[in-house]
Amino acid sequence: MDRRILQVINYVFFIYAYILSEATRGVVDNRPFVELWKLRIPPKAAFAWRLIRNRLPTKANLRKRQVEISDVTCPLCNNMEEDAAHLFFQCSRILPLWWESLLWVGKKAVFPQNPIEHFMQHTNGNVYSIKDTRWKCWWIALTWTIWQHRNKTVFDTHIFNTRKVMDDALLLLWSWLKVMEKDFTMHYNQWSSQLGDVFG
Repeated sequence: MDRRILQVINYVFFIYAYILSEATRGVVDNRPFVELWKLRIPPKAAFAWRLIRNRLPTKANLRKRQVEISDVTCPLCNNMEEDAAHLFFQCSRILPLWWESLLWVGKKAVFPQNPIEHFMQHTNGNVYSIKDTRWKCWWIALTWTIWQHRNKTVFDTHIFNTRKVMDDALLLLWSWLKVMEKDFTMHYNQWSSQLGDVFG
């Protein structure tokens, strides 16, 4: 085997072991982290781990670390302080995305503010359930896309577009499912028009 490939494999296993040990340190219920790492999307799973552990550099977290921030309000709605709970789950620009997602799974619910509870909300504990896995992947795809668009808004002065976030997150999820699921052959247009069947 190529030496560079072995180095990459060793590096990935090192990062995985480190993050898993950090994730479970002092945590009574580590099931969310175990389920997170079972998904075959490692770079985005590392992002989700940081979100669940409240380690992302939101404005609130930067201020806690004594980084000088002139404006701590959410760059999407400009109404509240930007912490993880607000940015990903409560912001008036983001909440409609989660409501739309609830329609796909055919449920009515109040979304928890805690990222762990939010991640686990629509799972039934069946690690072999395709729908559970798809929901977890959707959660990561949507939060990851929100973060990417937020960063473009903050650093590149892009105008935040909620519909674009949804479209980008759906395309990302579809690309993951094509790799993860052996018999997944649906074209994107067909798949994205049947989201109730995908998740329901």
